[in-house]
Amino acid sequence: MPAKNVIRIDVEDTYYHIYNRGVEKRIIFCDDQDYKVFLKYLKESLSPPPDRKDLIKTLIFKEENFKGIPKQPKNLFNKLELIVYSLMPNHFHLMIHQIKKGNIEIFMRSLLVRYSMYFNKRYERVGSLFQGPYKSIIIDNENYLLHLSRYIHLNPSENFKDLTKAYSSYAEYLGIRKTIWVKPDVILKYFSQVKSDFKSVNTYKGFVENYKKDSSQTLEELILES
Repeated sequence: MPAKNVIRIDVEDTYYHIYNRGVEKRIIFCDDQDYKVFLKYLKESLSPPPDRKDLIKTLIFKEENFKGIPKQPKNLFNKLELIVYSLMPNHFHLMIHQIKKGNIEIFMRSLLVRYSMYFNKRYERVGSLFQGPYKSIIIDNENYLLHLSRYIHLNPSENFKDLTKAYSSYAEYLGIRKTIWVKPDVILKYFSQVKSDFKSVNTYKGFVENYKKDSSQTLEELILES
């Protein structure tokens, strides 16, 4: 029987929680360079594609020079959006809005294959880097959308006292950093509406950092199942 959350339900204009961890829960980000390479791959996939004229390079084939465009990574601009992310030493979380059906599979296959090739080459290893296929869960209501964003942003708290320094989208949500390929507005709009159920929190920062466990909502409800 397939593992829970591995079976794909492919729907357009839908939000998904995507996550994966290292095989046998091993480290997949060893230092700053590893984190930055993964973020570079996200940027290349989600940013507006460059002008083809800017991609032309001189290529050498059989001692002759040719003008051409090297193979480019998959670009999913305007096909899906990254809403929230956080990267931890042995796993990652992404909240993605799939605009057009089928593109999460294209995006994740490209991202994980590219990163696995980079990691294996750098550390002179072979074999699978990740613990099987990535997991995906459809986010089917607003409460789940909001509380999951908080869970993802709190996830690095064991490693970072200042969450804005974590490898996550939290700095974008607080306006500290502007990144065109991270789209926080779908979450932040709930904190600008006077009649929002979350009006007592006032700010997204308060919603995240003043979180207290109670019987009606706990972070453990969102903790991943292997």
